[in-house]
Amino acid sequence: MKNIGASVGAVPAQEKKEEVGEEEYTEHENTMYFFLKARPEYRISAVGRWLESSKGEVIGDVDTYFCHILTGERCETAWTTHTGWHEQDERIEEIWETLCMRIQNTAGLEQIICDEESFGV
Repeated sequence: MKNIGASVGAVPAQEKKEEVGEEEYTEHENTMYFFLKARPEYRISAVGRWLESSKGEVIGDVDTYFCHILTGERCETAWTTHTGWHEQDERIEEIWETLCMRIQNTAGLEQIICDEESFGV
């Protein structure tokens, strides 16, 4: 996303062009995942969506969200990706909590979700 910071590093999963009035807009979507560096098998997916003008300017707000680990449904925070799911092993539950906490404390979260394919925390 050119207007939020650096240019888009990952190729968006989807790109769709549409015209509004005389201006042409491109819809972008990037799907990525966060993982624990020490335990990369623990992952939480996130999606970023935005519109860019033909001049490369971001139009409107960027929509970012996380995906539920079982259903894939939209979740507003990393913490809600586990709603309705409970791990019997307390050590594994702590690993998930660590991942969520590190995602929550990551600076530039919106930019990361829109630019990266994966990101270790």
